[in-house]
Amino acid sequence: MSVQLGEALILPRSDRSHITEWRRSVDWPILISALVLLGLGLILSLAAGPPAAERLDKADEFHFVKRHAFFAVAAIITLFGASLLDRTWVRRISAFVFCGAFVLLAAILIIGHEAKGAQRWIEYGGFTLQPSEFVKPALIILSGWLLAQRQLYPGGPWAVVALVFYVVTLGLLLLQPDVGQSALLTAAFIVTFFVSGLPWRWAAMFFGGGLGLSATLYALLPHVRFRVNSFINPSDYDTYQIDKASQAIGRGGIFGAGPGEGTVKTELPDAHTDFIYAVLSEEFGYVAALALIGLFVFICWRGFRAASRVHDPYPRAAAAGLFALFGLQAAINIGVNVSLIPPKGMTLPFISYGGSSMLGIALTLGLALALIRRQSSTTWRPDGRP
Repeated sequence: MSVQLGEALILPRSDRSHITEWRRSVDWPILISALVLLGLGLILSLAAGPPAAERLDKADEFHFVKRHAFFAVAAIITLFGASLLDRTWVRRISAFVFCGAFVLLAAILIIGHEAKGAQRWIEYGGFTLQPSEFVKPALIILSGWLLAQRQLYPGGPWAVVALVFYVVTLGLLLLQPDVGQSALLTAAFIVTFFVSGLPWRWAAMFFGGGLGLSATLYALLPHVRFRVNSFINPSDYDTYQIDKASQAIGRGGIFGAGPGEGTVKTELPDAHTDFIYAVLSEEFGYVAALALIGLFVFICWRGFRAASRVHDPYPRAAAAGLFALFGLQAAINIGVNVSLIPPKGMTLPFISYGGSSMLGIALTLGLALALIRRQSSTTWRPDGRP
């Protein structure tokens, strides 16, 4: 009886080989760095979460802390699960995610939840979903695959098809409107295009189109015009949040005011999301703030280096675009906190509170890890075949 039970508990040989192969091929420094970021996010949620719950009249002062922990666990599962995939299934699942997120982006314009003058979320059962967080990595992977087909089938309109997918998705984002996510997606798409071999005529088109679109958005959208003007002439506009964030960073000094001793988390309504970097800087100082930046830089540097060593053009271009997506989002959030760029309303990857953002970033990094792994015939596939 005991022997039979022992045999039943032994995993099949194929399952062991899948995990063993993954353990040998996954980029552990990137994976561990991502887990460190998630841990730091949980710590900072203990600082910024209770004041946010009190400000929004939540019955439980740890409302945001508990939700952050739940999303962090879900992000870890997503990160590990996505990294197990082989490159073929990365593309297939990305196509499925893109279709679903694209439909939801269109539906948002009709049934979406409006907040702060934008219609970017679908609300259901006390949770909100932001489809743009999932459409970004999916589009980058599909674009990387389409652009790679130019080398295999030179006569096909692969670049045009990829551009059409990008333009239509960008249009839905701008209709919300979500200029920050649109800019982030554009930058990552250009990186993907560049790595796959960007012709000069396309580079000129992107540059000219970007200038024209920026001027149009500035002219048509009052909140874009306000953010740009307030950044250029801050003395003429209300820049309360940016001023408070800058003051908090300066007040932290080298080693910070100490855990729990910061005040910016009680002064800013978005301290647990957009301005979590200011909370970190105030309570833990420049040393911790620079260490956090170093962690993001390390993940991106190692990711780009690994992508450059991949011979297959599809995973090389797609992985580069995904790491650009991850790194640029961190750079934008930190840049806003230190007053280097106009406010964008963008979270800090794995650190800020936000379920859609955390899961979308976990999917982004997990798929990137899958693409830069050394592939073999034993790589796990959702259909169970080696």
